[in-house]
Amino acid sequence: MKAGQLRLDKWLWFARFARTRSLAARLVGDGHVRINGKRAEAPAKGVCVGDVVTVAAAHATMSVRILALGERRGPAPEARRLYADLSAPDAAGDSNPDASPDHSLESL
Repeated sequence: MKAGQLRLDKWLWFARFARTRSLAARLVGDGHVRINGKRAEAPAKGVCVGDVVTVAAAHATMSVRILALGERRGPAPEARRLYADLSAPDAAGDSNPDASPDHSLESL
């Protein structure tokens, strides 16, 4: 993996879009993940800061911009700082990402 990149399945797990790395890999394998508008073909696909990742699960679809790659799977507030949610417009006009509700797909 090139410097400044992280495996897609690992990033999805770090960012708490899946409970386990295996489930993150399955999301990618089942065709539920896009990177910059193109379907991700493999869980090992490298992602970088600035990439737009769209995850479509049965109960929710989220589009996020990667802000950081992360180094571990930490608590939810730490995971939330890894991305900016692009799928839900901020109706209140508040630009504070910590003020928005948790939209994670963690229940997968």
